[in-house]
Amino acid sequence: MATTNLSHYDKATIPNAKNFRFGIVVSEWNPEITESLYKGAEQALLENGAIKQNIIRWNVPGSFELIYGCKKMLETQNINAVIAIGNVIQGETKHFDFVCEGVTQGIKDLNIKYDVPTIFCVLTDNTKEQSIERSGGKHGNKGIECAIAAIKMAALREF
Repeated sequence: MATTNLSHYDKATIPNAKNFRFGIVVSEWNPEITESLYKGAEQALLENGAIKQNIIRWNVPGSFELIYGCKKMLETQNINAVIAIGNVIQGETKHFDFVCEGVTQGIKDLNIKYDVPTIFCVLTDNTKEQSIERSGGKHGNKGIECAIAAIKMAALREF
């Protein structure tokens, strides 16, 4: 669990994103969380020079489907980075463990296979309250942090 505000960053250290195209794949599961993460990510991209028309959003049903959605985006869109936004909350079964492990490994695999960074913006929390705190609550918005990572990684890719 984050103990600092995820939304703080030094804008002077962020590359200008005006020449980059970003993909954002958003899980429809737990939409109050994922929509807040998306809004934070989009806002941070725009505040750092990204052009709205260069931000492509696709929705997928759940966090496990983020892998395929990101893969298709990487294969069909001319993007400089993709952000996978999802939320998995611990329940009473092992389903949480399987989904979290699968999504983590799947996004790792995309980063190995493709020469375009895929950013992990999937909250894996014990409670809904923890997810709220990390998607615009007292710990800031992980979507902002991931957008900044996407900008930095898109710039790194240019080297």
